[in-house]
Amino acid sequence: MVAAALAEAKRLSVARRVGPAAARRGTTLPVSVFTLIPQFFLVGAGEGFVYTGQLDFFITRSPKGMKTMSTGLFLTTLSLGFFVSSLLVSIVNCLTGGKDGNGWLADNINYGRLDCFYGLLAVLGAVNLGAFLVCAAWTKPQTPKAGVPMESVRKSTSIDENNV
Repeated sequence: MVAAALAEAKRLSVARRVGPAAARRGTTLPVSVFTLIPQFFLVGAGEGFVYTGQLDFFITRSPKGMKTMSTGLFLTTLSLGFFVSSLLVSIVNCLTGGKDGNGWLADNINYGRLDCFYGLLAVLGAVNLGAFLVCAAWTKPQTPKAGVPMESVRKSTSIDENNV
C-alpha cells in the first residue's frame, strides 16, 4: 500500500500541476501507466502468498474430520474481509467527506486524496503485521506424542482374499 500511496501522490501532483480546468474536462494526465506496476505486483503477490498460507494453515491444523469445514471457514474469512473493507470505505467517507463531499474518496479522483487512504491502509497493514508477529510468537509447534501410532493402512493379503 505504500507503493500505491506514492504512485497516487505522484499522479495527484501531476493533476494539480495541469490544473483544475483540465481535470474537469477529463484530460488525460501525462503520467506513465508503468507507475502502477509495483503496487499491482506487490498486492497480487501478497494476496497469493496469504491465500495459500491461510488455506494450508486451515487444512494442516484442523482435525481429520473437519477439513471440509476448515476450507469453508477459509472462504468465510475472505468474505468477512470484503465486508470489513466496505465498512472501512464507508467510515472514511463519513469522516473525511466534508460539506462539499470531496473527502479522501471523492467522485472525481483529482479532487480526492486517495494517497491518504492508501497510507491509512498501509498503517492498518503494519498494525496487522504486528498482531500477527505477537500471535506467531505465542504459537508453539505441535509435535506428535511419543508412543502414539500414526494412522495405518490395512493391506489385504492373499489369505484374506481366499477367506472371502
